[in-house]
Amino acid sequence: MYEKDPVKIFVVEDDPAYTKFLRYVLELNPDFEVEFYSTGKTCIQNLNKNPSVITLDYSLPDMPCEQILQEILAVNPDIQVIIVSAQEKISTAVDLMRAGAYYYIPKDTDAKDRLLYTIKNAREKVSQLKEITYLKKEIAEKYEFEKSIIGSSVSIKKVFDLMEKAVKTNISVSVIGETGTGKELVAKAIHYNSKRKSKAFVAVNIAAIPKELIESELFGHEKGAFTGAITRRVGKFEEADGGTIFLDEIGEMDLNLQAKLLRVLQEREVVRVGGNQTIKLDVRVIVATHRDLALEVKEGRFREDLYYRLLGLPIHLPPLRERGSDVIVIAKHFLDQFSKENNLPKFKITAEAQEKLMSHTYAGNIRELKSIIELSAVMTEDNEIKPADISFNISKGIENFLNQEMKMEEYMYRIIRHYLNKYDNDVLEVAKRLDIGKSSIYRYLKEMEAAGI
Repeated sequence: MYEKDPVKIFVVEDDPAYTKFLRYVLELNPDFEVEFYSTGKTCIQNLNKNPSVITLDYSLPDMPCEQILQEILAVNPDIQVIIVSAQEKISTAVDLMRAGAYYYIPKDTDAKDRLLYTIKNAREKVSQLKEITYLKKEIAEKYEFEKSIIGSSVSIKKVFDLMEKAVKTNISVSVIGETGTGKELVAKAIHYNSKRKSKAFVAVNIAAIPKELIESELFGHEKGAFTGAITRRVGKFEEADGGTIFLDEIGEMDLNLQAKLLRVLQEREVVRVGGNQTIKLDVRVIVATHRDLALEVKEGRFREDLYYRLLGLPIHLPPLRERGSDVIVIAKHFLDQFSKENNLPKFKITAEAQEKLMSHTYAGNIRELKSIIELSAVMTEDNEIKPADISFNISKGIENFLNQEMKMEEYMYRIIRHYLNKYDNDVLEVAKRLDIGKSSIYRYLKEMEAAGI
């Protein structure tokens, strides 16, 4: 999480009386670190100290204000420069702000209040810029190939090699793999390691949108384009302008819409539904599917011309069963994640449990493994995952639990008892986890134990 630092302010002023005034005004605030300079040259020479805000006198003896402003912003365009001037020409203020100054303050009786208010706002802007930079860096680190897609098997290293090639160009990418193999993660990693990383990544699941709405969803619509279109709506392609659009489950797209998508990709422009304005686009396209699109083309369910337009650089994601020891590496990652999210000690997986995990075929791939691992963490009586804690048929386990046909109080008692065992009989913690009162826990325990259950 990004933390706000004290704001570093340079005051550039050659009038000793006004310098004294600014020193008094600014040094009263413990959140300000203030340095004073009497010339533009000395200010510029010290920009390596990374000030966030500079108050700059308009009339300095050594350099024109416009030149100083230009040189400051050339070093760091994020510095907020506040011009302080004894003259009040509107045209001068407008010109300076057009040149990049944050604000223009006349030296009058209201200067103190205006200056403090402006510095406060400038500081907020600096904080926002720093937070944006921090978040971009955090996202970029999160989607480093080896961090977002875990494993070291030969098959996954081939994927990394192809992703490295993908980030160097704007070629379309098609990610092919079974359900749950991590196709969207690959798309995000390519985007956040490419030159487009500062722009939007927009994901659209084609299979999740009714076919009568998908054209509007992708390309937008004008007000009144159809019943219910009460306002103009920007489509996903426009949202992704300058960045990347990820079309998941592209094989589910209706043939009629495929023709419209092909035109958008060929012309690199879109027209909103019900409109006639052509909107130029600069969008990278990444698609994903679990289907064999070549077979879909052969059987007439997917347009051949769109297939070749989208194919670009194909990346085949191997199923988990073909990734060998990556299963254990990923399982340990999910366990660490689960322990952090739930404030639990780290889990271990016994050698026998690892063998059991390696023996499974994982029809749901990584998504299935995550569910299995999280359930095993809940079911273990300690912090060591053993074969008995691992269930490959989660739905069946739940079904067996429900098929016992107990009364609601008995179900509640079993659930409470399980959580008490898990959290070392910490009633307060269990109450928080189950979102019930402590008195309810004691009541269930007392009633069920009195009944001999």
